[in-house]
Formats: sequence, C-alpha cells, structure tokens
Amino acid sequence: MNFEAAAVRVRDGEDSVEAARELIDQLSDDEVVDLLDGDVPFWPGITDMTSGGYYSHAWPAARNERLGIPGFAFTDGPRGVVVGNATCFPVAMARAATFDLELEEAIGEVIGIEARAAGATYFGGVCVNLLRHPAWGRAQETYGEDPYQLGEFGAALTRGVQRHVLACVKHFACNSMENARFTVDVTADERALHEVYLPHFRRVVEAGVASVMSSYNSLNGEWCGQSRALLTEILRDEWGFVGFVITDFIFGFRDSVASVRAGLDVEMPFAQQRARALRAALVSGEITRSEIDEPATRVVATLLRHADLLAAPRPPVSVMASTEHRALARRAAQQSIVMLTNRDGFLPIDATQLRSVAVLGPLAAVANLGDGGSSAVHPPSVVTPLDGLRAALPGVDVVHAGMDPSIAADADLVVVVVGYTKADEGEFIGTTTAELFALFPPVDDPDLGRDAPMPELPPSPLALDLAPDEASMATGGDRRTLRLSAADEELIRAAARENPRTVVAVMSGSAVVMPWVDAPAATLLVWYPGMEGGHALADVLFGAVAPSGRLPFAIPHDETDLVHFDPDATTETYDLSHGQWELHRSGIPAAFPFGFGGSTTTFELGHFAVALALDAVEVCVTNTGGRAGATVVQVYAGYPDSAYARPRWRLVGFARTELAAGADTVVDIAVDLRMLEVRVGGEMRREPGRIELRAAFHADDPGLITTVTV
Repeated sequence: MNFEAAAVRVRDGEDSVEAARELIDQLSDDEVVDLLDGDVPFWPGITDMTSGGYYSHAWPAARNERLGIPGFAFTDGPRGVVVGNATCFPVAMARAATFDLELEEAIGEVIGIEARAAGATYFGGVCVNLLRHPAWGRAQETYGEDPYQLGEFGAALTRGVQRHVLACVKHFACNSMENARFTVDVTADERALHEVYLPHFRRVVEAGVASVMSSYNSLNGEWCGQSRALLTEILRDEWGFVGFVITDFIFGFRDSVASVRAGLDVEMPFAQQRARALRAALVSGEITRSEIDEPATRVVATLLRHADLLAAPRPPVSVMASTEHRALARRAAQQSIVMLTNRDGFLPIDATQLRSVAVLGPLAAVANLGDGGSSAVHPPSVVTPLDGLRAALPGVDVVHAGMDPSIAADADLVVVVVGYTKADEGEFIGTTTAELFALFPPVDDPDLGRDAPMPELPPSPLALDLAPDEASMATGGDRRTLRLSAADEELIRAAARENPRTVVAVMSGSAVVMPWVDAPAATLLVWYPGMEGGHALADVLFGAVAPSGRLPFAIPHDETDLVHFDPDATTETYDLSHGQWELHRSGIPAAFPFGFGGSTTTFELGHFAVALALDAVEVCVTNTGGRAGATVVQVYAGYPDSAYARPRWRLVGFARTELAAGADTVVDIAVDLRMLEVRVGGEMRREPGRIELRAAFHADDPGLITTVTV
C-alpha cells in the first residue's frame, strides 16, 4: 500500500492512525528516521537560508518517495506568506485591534491561497504567544495580552488557512521574551500555565489546527522541545490533540532521544541532530524502533487526514498580491487604526479645505512593514503614509521635511509619523554561541556537510528581487524602553508648538508610553500597517472610514507600572498577573486601557441579558452621534467573592458592530466562561458562586453589570 491508496481508505472512513501504521510498517529504520526531520541536509540548507532562501522557497520535510508520502512544505507568517511577492497585511497585533474575527478568517484564507501558490502546503504563522510585556520583540506577531482574544483570533486564522494548507500554531509555550529565547528558563506554576499561558493554545487545538510548533525556551527546567509535560501530558493526553509537533527552527531541542520520548515529531527545517543521533541510538539500543514509529505515525496520519489539501492544484502565482487581496489588506489596516486622542473633535479633517500639508518624520516615506526576521513579507509594492496622503489630496501641496519642523507653522495640516522599525524590535537574530554551535553536525559529514546533495525543493514563485538589507534577517530583539526616541518625542512637541493642527501617527508592534500625548490635536496608533497602510491612514484622517480600532493591550503611563521584564534574563517567573490585570491589581490607572479606542461618533449600551445556558449574551447598542461608525462591545466576567487570587475581570466575549448615525441594534455575543476556571488538583474547575458579567467599551468602562449564579 502507498500513501495515495491509504488516503482513499481514510477518505472512505478508515482510521487515519491505523492506515498510517500500515505505511510505517513498510519503511526501513533509515526511512522512518528521515520522516522525523527536514529533508534538506544541514550545511547546504543553512547556507541557502542565510542568503535569501528563507524567502525564496518553502522548506520540505517528512517526505518518502518510495511510498509516495508527500510530507509537507513549510512557509512562515503571520502578516502574509514570506515566500515570493505576497500580500503584506498589517501585523497580527494590528489585526487584533480590529476585534473582527470574520476579517481574520478571510485574511487566513488569502494567506492559505497564497501559500499554496508559493509552493507551500504548510503555514507556520499562527502565533498566539501571550504579550506578557510590550517590550517583547515579537509582540507584533501575536494578538495581544488577553488569553481569550488570542485564542479566538488564532482559531479564526486557522480556519481560514486550513481551507488551503495545513496550519501550525506556535510557540508552545511561554515564549514571551526574545533576546534570551535560547537560554531563559521560565518558571510558571500550574495555575499560571493553565489559566493564563495555555488557554489560547487549547482553543486553537479545538479549532482543528493540524500542527503545533514547540518553543525555544525552557519551562520549569526543561527545554520545551523535549518537554513531555507539554507535548504529551497536556497537549495530547489532556487536550486530545491528534496532529503533529515540530520544533522551532535549528535550535529546537538539546537531546534527540529525549525529544522523541517527549512527543516531539519533526525537527525543522534541516536534517540535523536527529539524522545522526537517532540512527546511532537505534544501533546502540538506546531507543527502539517502536519509539520512533510513534512520531512518524502521527505525522503520516495527519497528512492522510489532509490528503485532499496536499493534492489540490496549485493556484497560479498571479493570485499573490492580487487587486482583491490588496483591498482586503487595506480594509484590515483601516479597521486596525486606534484613535487614542482627538482633541475638540479635530478628526475627521475636511480635505477640501486643505491647500498645504506638512509631513514630518522619516518613517512617513519608507516601507515600514515590521520585523525583518522569519515573519518578513516582501510585497511587490508598498503605499507609505506619504504616498497615501498624496493620493488622497490631489492638487494639495504635500511636503515631506523629515525631522525639520520649521515647515509646520504655515501648513493647514501637519502629520508627524514616528515610531519603530525592524531595527528596533522583532525576531532576535544574534550570534551563535558555542553551546548552540555544538548542535550543528560536522561540516565534513558526507550526508549533512557542505558537499551533501540538495534534494528537490518545492516549486518557487516568480523570482524574488530583494534589497540588500532584505536578503538576510534584521537583528531585531526586545525593546529596552517603551518610549519613542528622544528625537521623535521632540519632533512631536516642536510640531505641535508650531501648529496646533498636528496629528501624530505612531508605528509600532505594541504599546508605546506617550508623555507627549496631550500636545497634538490627535494621536493615532497605526502599527506596522501592511502594504496598503498609507491609503488606510488617509482614509481615517479624511473621513472615508471612521476609526474603529481597539487596543489589544493596556498602555501604561510609565513602563514601571507593568510587570518585570529583563531582555537578558536567564530565569523569569510568569504568574497570574500582567498588563491590564497588573494595573487593576496594583490600582494604577492605565493611560489607555485594554479595549480602548476613540471614534468620530458616540455609542451607548442598553438591554444587557444573559442566555440561560450562560454561553451568550445580548446587548443593545445605539450610535448616539452624528456619523456612521463601528464599535466593539466587550464582555468581562469575574467572581466578586472568589476564594482564589485571580484577576477581578477577564474578557470572555466581544463583537464588532457597525451602525449608521442614530441607529441601534441588538448584538449577540458568544461568551466562554471557561476563562474563569481555576486549576485545582490537576484539572480545570469552575468555582461555584456569583459571577458578574459586564458589557463595556473597554476594560475600565463601568458599563452594564448583571449577575448569575453557578
């Protein structure tokens, strides 16, 4: 029996695991080992990867030509496909600010289509690591600080992606630091793990994700890629996950045999540690054939369940960054922009009254898409803020003056674009330490060394023309401060002194402390807004769309208001408090609370009712202002008399709704009261007693409260 015949049997109802075992039984020891790592030999592969190959083709693994086992071809994300000239969406954190799950699912479907067109069958960009602290370098790749929102957005992206390719959720688990990701040991007790740092992973597993990626860090004294507690006891035994687990790239574990016994299935992206160690362990008797058969079976069983996706025709490359996909990127950028301040209703601006616009800040005129590491996307073109303003204002004198505020005084409008770039935050690409270098095979290994033959690679899209600074990955890393540079802060203040008609647009992957925020007429958080971001900024400024983004984290007045964060730490403790929960615990008000976002109209809540099954609520929302707009109704829940130390309020549901001026509607919102469960005696339990539910517009909004008893 070959793979195709087994797939037919599974399609007809045979158990995928049993069919996979029949295939595995036909393989030699060497062939089974070859299913447990990447198909590319190490040294040729890493040479290719570091010279632009990461962005030029997908990475194959787990293939067996003799039995026709197709394996999978990996490409990364999450702001789009990293191979070829793909659509670049706003970063995941920006998309979280939309609070729009239908939009995220649509983005997932586009990413799945484009991944398939780029030659991939597997997308590794469903990132749901919790934003414990906004200085985390890869904050932009995830969806924020709240476990419920993380899980719902990860599930939505997974649903969309898996209409076309396999999806992978990452990085499992507690990977919320970047510079020390290869060395830090995170300590988290049972409650912190299961109540804060794991619920979102469980939600994506429930959504049917095909694969999970382990994280680099150590958790409670064990590297996550060889942690049986994570990969078997929690993921498979407790949650019932039936897919396969891969490592993060290159440095995913320290012990090949331990990784197999822990439940790690595939070492990515090369034939590296396992290719040598597992063969030697089989010969010595340190590991048995049955032990390596188990991960191989999980991989092949997953491929069999998704055989129709793997065999589907590859879409034409012309779908990548198509007009339709660009329009979706523009919509996502529009909905993601968060209006933090709008003094005296300054926005929207009547563009017909403008004759001159001064644009300040170098970032206004550059393609600032975010991290330059494994999530980098290379669209065929980018609309910068300056491009967007000029396109929206034909006939208006739009002048860009960099860091010189002297042109601001006489302008009808000043737009200051400030923030970060991939040099300031992102995936940390540092030097390889001696300890990590020891994980590499010898350069003269005949199978993995410099002269080893490269296998056939997945088909590539059209040739990718990369600028010199894009062919290799940016240094990135964690931020050392949540403040803008001194030069940016002074530019904002100087522009506002020169001209009260000043708007500030902040580009960032997470929170920015803003001691200057009262100086300009309006402040917008525009994130890394993707390839259509410049158009979206102009759309919001001039009223084509109303601002509707909401913060997926809290912005503090001062970074000392948040939990401890040390980018160089070798140990760190994760507990039950962070972000908005920490501000509530300490009684320190946020500068801008979780879920906050301004609008150019106003909304009110009324008629708040809870379903008998306690799985949904309905809330009446009215647009009480004079303009159409969108708002996000958020539902928080908590035990006022809890016997356990816990956050007073947790997000359990949300819904975005659009309303014409003066209109009202009843919004049905699914709620998940599992977010209130506590970990007791090795299981999740719901505490009996009174639960208060609060419908609100943000975490500090008193809103409307009702009480139920469980």
